[in-house]
Amino acid sequence: MDTFLGDEMLVGEKNKQKMTGAAARGPAKQPAQFSRGYLALGATIALWSLPSLFQYYLLRFYEPWSQNFYRYSVACLAILPFAFLRRRGRKPMFTARSFLLCLLPALPNVVHQIAQTVALLYIGPGVYAVFGRTTVIATAILAVIFFPEERGIVRQWRFQLGTFLGLLGAVGVFWFQPGNVHGHVALRGLLVASTAVICWALYSTLVKPRAMELGSVRSFATISLITSLLLLPLTCIFGRIGTPLHVPPSISAMMILSAVLCITIAHVLFYVAIQEIGVALAQTLTLLCPLGALGLSALIFHERLTSAQVVSSVILLAGAFLAMRVKPPLPAAAENI
Repeated sequence: MDTFLGDEMLVGEKNKQKMTGAAARGPAKQPAQFSRGYLALGATIALWSLPSLFQYYLLRFYEPWSQNFYRYSVACLAILPFAFLRRRGRKPMFTARSFLLCLLPALPNVVHQIAQTVALLYIGPGVYAVFGRTTVIATAILAVIFFPEERGIVRQWRFQLGTFLGLLGAVGVFWFQPGNVHGHVALRGLLVASTAVICWALYSTLVKPRAMELGSVRSFATISLITSLLLLPLTCIFGRIGTPLHVPPSISAMMILSAVLCITIAHVLFYVAIQEIGVALAQTLTLLCPLGALGLSALIFHERLTSAQVVSSVILLAGAFLAMRVKPPLPAAAENI
């Protein structure tokens, strides 16, 4: 936010300079920044349409514990080269202090990873992709609690109306799913998916000061390492740690591909996008991700939404859009990891 305000304050001074020297350098630089930012964001949207599809398919071979342990371990190994390249001077990459700083956000991250995968046992990947947009609202509510400077957002009508519409649409997406007669399955799935959303919002909120202090790449490298270490004993106790030895190599290759594309590369591209075109616009355009997920899920898994679910999805996305229009802008939340 300070960066954006600072840029606006400097506009007047820059305009004076443009009167004499902008003809030679201005037109050549701006289109490059524009195209790079939107290309990065377009690639991010495409990649973030895929995670629930990968996880839904992999559930046939990898139960939730082993799936998340191996996906996060691969993502950690993939981000480490970026982290070491961006290391400043001879400072160690991992220290006791950085581990302590990143331990707190890693805890809800572990719960989120398991809960979102379990939620796919109750609902399709397209429905979950739509429901996952409620993280915008949940993150804003938690930001109000943790960051006093952002408490003004609850008094804005866009946030209040957006929260109401988002929650109404989220319930409708679950309640009107095909085959739901008494609501038992829908309520159970709603509880699990809501746990995933709340934990992801908590992670996104807690990771904000860590990313500001350690940097986005270093903080994510540390958190992904801690998450993998926490998932290891849980997988040994509740899951099947030897799953890769008992599934076809092509399935494990798909798991590795999903981790590298949807976690590591997508995050690097998203950070490029927010640097080039800003947090607010980048965050808003990620609302297109569920559309890609719904289309691909219908094509691959033949997932279909009822008319009531379509209406509920539109209401949910409209509520999320309104909630993102508040000032100051919501924290940029890392997603789908």
